[in-house]
Amino acid sequence: MIKLSDGGAYLINGVDIVEDSASAVNEVAAKTGCSVTKEEAAKNTIAYGILENHNTSGNMEKLKIKFDKMTSHDITFVGIIQTARASGLEKFPIPYVLTNCHNSLCAVGGTINEDDHMFGLTCAKKYGGIYVPPHQAVIHQFAREMLAEGGKMILGSDSHTRYGALGTMAMGEGGPELVKQLLNKTYDINRPGVVAIYMTGEPAKGVGPQDVALAIIGAVAAVAAIAYAVYCFFTPDYLEDFDDDDFEDDDFEEDDFEDED
Repeated sequence: MIKLSDGGAYLINGVDIVEDSASAVNEVAAKTGCSVTKEEAAKNTIAYGILENHNTSGNMEKLKIKFDKMTSHDITFVGIIQTARASGLEKFPIPYVLTNCHNSLCAVGGTINEDDHMFGLTCAKKYGGIYVPPHQAVIHQFAREMLAEGGKMILGSDSHTRYGALGTMAMGEGGPELVKQLLNKTYDINRPGVVAIYMTGEPAKGVGPQDVALAIIGAVAAVAAIAYAVYCFFTPDYLEDFDDDDFEDDDFEEDDFEDED
């Protein structure tokens, strides 16, 4: 059974959960022997600590993140490095792994795959990157085994860049964000909220992390669907001021859009 909390929650010693309520502060004080506010408690999460250690702005609400390492595969690293080179790249400022695991087959014909791989190899030699040849490793398995470290941050140009089970805060982003890191710029975001997932008991045989994630997505999606239905039912009054008849095609003539000589 999945239970979603309506608000925040305190996790005490990794065991006890106290859902946020009017009496939550007193319950936490009774269990820990000290009084703590929500703002103070939020700073005691692993996620907050990692973000704080990598933030260069001095403002934990407006983050400017510098990553420890980066990784890309052969579909994305060509465009990233070309853009960075055109913007003045001289060397890779942090370890940058270039794996060749996506374009390793002759999917499009010709020599385009080999060209990409040769480009990655020459760039790794020139700028100081880590080159992983075709058929040697998949990007994320290599990252888990060779890059992930507790308390570190990794930026990857692939949506599956996630190594949280190893204590690493990793995220997938579009190529431009990796270009910025190569040019010693920062990853600028508002401080994200932290979602706690607490499991009790043991998963059944054959149930893995993806099954847990899909179950959570299903529960959250159900709540979102209900919220949307409520929103549609209780339509704001100002939307009722507009009817479909207010925007008829007949209101516009083709002559209104003709180019002037």
